[in-house]
Amino acid sequence: MLHTLTTSVRHEADVRKSRFLALAAPIESPEAAQAFLDASRDPQATHNCWAWRFGAQYRFSDDGEPGGTAGRPILQAIESQGYDRIVVLVIRWFGGIKLGTGGLVRAYGGTAAECLRQADRVALREECLVSCACPYADMDRVQARLLAAGARIEHAQFDGQGVVWQLRCARADAADIEALYTDQTRGQGCWRILESDDSAAQGGVAG
Repeated sequence: MLHTLTTSVRHEADVRKSRFLALAAPIESPEAAQAFLDASRDPQATHNCWAWRFGAQYRFSDDGEPGGTAGRPILQAIESQGYDRIVVLVIRWFGGIKLGTGGLVRAYGGTAAECLRQADRVALREECLVSCACPYADMDRVQARLLAAGARIEHAQFDGQGVVWQLRCARADAADIEALYTDQTRGQGCWRILESDDSAAQGGVAG
C-alpha cells in the first residue's frame, strides 16, 4: 500500500557544520511538484537538491553536488518508506567541511528520510483514468452525478456534439460509476479506461 503526505512537513539537520533543511509536500501532478520547487528553493543556499514521484513518473536533481549523491538518495528515501505523489527538497548551506561522496549520500538521504518519518501519512487509493463523452443537453446533470460519485474531471474537450471528459476515479468504484454514467446517458455514452495507476509506463530522469 502506497501513502502520501497529509500536509507539508520540514526537518533540519546539521552535518559537520553544513546545515540541511528538508521540505516535503504532497502533490496532485508533476506540474505541482515543479511549482513547489520553484516556490521553496533558496537561491542563496549552496545547493537545492530534490526528488519527486508521481505514480510511474519521477525526477531528481543533484543541483551541482557530485552525481548520485543527493537527488537519488532523496528519491530512495521516498520509495523506501512507501510514498507516492510527493516532492522532497533538501537545501544545503555549506559549512566549510567537505563530506565526501558517502557523507553526502548519508546527509541528503538521511535528512529526507527523517523528514518523511516524522510526517503524517494517508493511504493512496488506486485510481484509473477514463475517457467518456456526453452531449451538451445532458452535460450539467451527468457531470454533477459523476462528481457526486467521487470522480474527478481532469480534462474536457468540446466539439459539435458535446464534451469528451478525461476523469479519474477509484478503481474499486469504477464499475459503479460506469453503471451510473451509462444510466445517465441512457446507454448512449462511450466509457473507456485509458490507464490504471500501476500500468503507466512513463519513467524518470535526473533533472
